[in-house]
Amino acid sequence: MPVRSPLYLLERFDPGVVQLDSELRVIAMNSLARRLLPVEDKQPFEKVVLSFHPERSVAKVKFLLDQAECPVSNPPPMTMIINIPERVLLIKVTKLSDLRGDTTGYTLIFYDITDQVSDKEPALAMTPASLTAENPPPAKRQLHKIPTVSQNRIVLVDVEAVTYIRSEGHYTWVSTAQGSSFCNLNISDLAERLDGASFFRIHRSYLANLDFAEQILRDEGKVSLKLRGEPTALPVARTSVAGLLEQLGIGEADTMRN
Repeated sequence: MPVRSPLYLLERFDPGVVQLDSELRVIAMNSLARRLLPVEDKQPFEKVVLSFHPERSVAKVKFLLDQAECPVSNPPPMTMIINIPERVLLIKVTKLSDLRGDTTGYTLIFYDITDQVSDKEPALAMTPASLTAENPPPAKRQLHKIPTVSQNRIVLVDVEAVTYIRSEGHYTWVSTAQGSSFCNLNISDLAERLDGASFFRIHRSYLANLDFAEQILRDEGKVSLKLRGEPTALPVARTSVAGLLEQLGIGEADTMRN
């Protein structure tokens, strides 16, 4: 992907805008927000904004709104996956006040950066009744860049450079040879959107890039995976051992040989 300046991105991208009142009810949105968000399905107007988002995104939106209440904080944009359709959005929220400084509402602004971080065409919406063996669900857009946060900037990390991803609640830390970066996407979202030939969920808290696999360690019945360039081995869940070995193309017997 060619490097683009922040000014280029600001000029090229139309922002989506959602207006909330002081009770966090949706009162207005612009045409881009109407196109990208599931307005027809959920009819968000006059509803609290948290009820409008997918369940796994609610905690992130609540965090955004809480940050907007802090007068001294300057949180970086949040990165979220909206499931219908599959999009990656950079989202920022700001509080609006009247002449006395009382809160009158909030404005939620987002940019759709899906094309900048993924490499497949968006999936067409399909109803459950239309999903059959002959007509399976469309593949999700695969990420080739992972959006991470660094000092109020969004840094796009090349997927090939990632050694592993560690879960921390609703968020993750993305590790490369240069260190770890905070990511607003959760580990399940990333596991579904990264190349399954390279990335494998070895543990509920760890997603490993097997291109960096160097050693499989066994110690008192516990299994861990050593990745090239990482000083510490990662734990492998007992239920993931067989899948890990299969993904690496080796068998259980191979790991027991002296």
